[in-house]
Amino acid sequence: MKKVAVFCGSSLGFNEVYKNDAIKLGLYFADNNIGLVYGGGKIGMMGVIADTIIAKKGEVIGVIPGLLRHEEVAHTNITEMIVTKTMSKRKVKISRLADGYIAMPGGFGTLDEIFEALTLSQLGIEQKPVGILNTNGFFNHLIKQLDVMVTEGYLKQSNKEMLIISDSTEDLLAKMFSYKAPMQTEVINKVVKQ
Repeated sequence: MKKVAVFCGSSLGFNEVYKNDAIKLGLYFADNNIGLVYGGGKIGMMGVIADTIIAKKGEVIGVIPGLLRHEEVAHTNITEMIVTKTMSKRKVKISRLADGYIAMPGGFGTLDEIFEALTLSQLGIEQKPVGILNTNGFFNHLIKQLDVMVTEGYLKQSNKEMLIISDSTEDLLAKMFSYKAPMQTEVINKVVKQ
C-alpha cells in the first residue's frame, strides 16, 4: 500500500484520545512512506493527520468537492489538492488514488465512505483492505450492528470479516498489509446467495 485513504471527522470530538490517535496514524504514515488521501480539510481529525504528515515531509493528497471547499476549510499546505464537481466524483477519485481505506472517528460522511469501500469489496469491484481504527471503542456499537446483520441473515460472516478492525495503529496497518481479498467469483457467489 503506497497510498491509503483515511475517512474521519472534521471535528476533534470531546476526548483528546482521538486527536492523539490521529497524530499516531499520521506519524506511522510519514515514517513508513505511506501517502495520505483524504477529504482535503485543515480542521478536525482531517487537519491533524494532514498536518502531522506534512510536518514530516510526507505526501498528502486532498480531494474536496467545490461546494464544500469553503465549508470544510480546505487545507492550503498539502502536497496536492484535487477539487471535484460533486461528492460522487470525489469518491471515485479517492478510490482511484488509494490502495486501502481506514475509518477513524467521524460522523455521517465517515460512515458513508467506509461502507461504500466495503460494498465495492463485497461486490469484487475492488480488492483493497478496508480497516477501522477503533480508538476508545468508538465503533463498538457499529461492530455489534454488523453482528446483528449477520445473525438476521442480511450479511454473510465472511463478508463481515473483510472489515479489518483494531484499536492499534501498528496492528491495523500490519493486518491491512497482509490482507488477501477473496476471489471475485467467490464474493459474487456469496452476494447472489443472500
